Amino acid sequence: MIVDAGHSPAHAREIQSAMDAAGLPAARWLVYTHHHWDHVWGACAWPDVEIIGHIAGQEILQREAARPWSHRYLRDEVRTNPLLGPSFRARALAMETWDGFTILPPQCTFTDELVLPAGVRLRHVGGAHAPDSTIVLVPDSAVALLGDCYYPPPAHLRAPDDAPDLTMVAGLVSDEYDWYVDSHSEPWTLEQARSYGA
Repeated sequence: MIVDAGHSPAHAREIQSAMDAAGLPAARWLVYTHHHWDHVWGACAWPDVEIIGHIAGQEILQREAARPWSHRYLRDEVRTNPLLGPSFRARALAMETWDGFTILPPQCTFTDELVLPAGVRLRHVGGAHAPDSTIVLVPDSAVALLGDCYYPPPAHLRAPDDAPDLTMVAGLVSDEYDWYVDSHSEPWTLEQARSYGA
């Protein structure tokens, strides 16, 4: 199982090369923690996987897949809404080519919780960052993958007083999990997670 697809097909291929070098088997499942581009745009480069995500993300990604993505489209959208600039410039830098690119909604969806083979649990938590935010709980390795669930809304939607949702963090901490991993920070130990959510 792979959690999140990478921010582009090229990024996905880098992850696959690292998996090959480590002697890991090919992924059978691809789980989306949420629908944001930097988590899903690499999906079209993952062969033979079943994509799993929350039902709210499926609907959003179906709309995203219909947009005419290209460097020109990104520029035009930023002209219309300059607040999109940082995100859309990052997308342009991530995409070397648009050939063969497509956004893939999840094929398998759930609403509250889903248990995958080997006991991996997907739990919808929502939150201000994305309505489909999902955490991935891996009991046999005592790891909780948080995605971006407690982050504030994306920059173009953020109000001046928006901040990380530390109450959500506190509610996710459990003695069952020794490690807490979000998408853009170093992993935290259980003790660090407890203090972060305090």
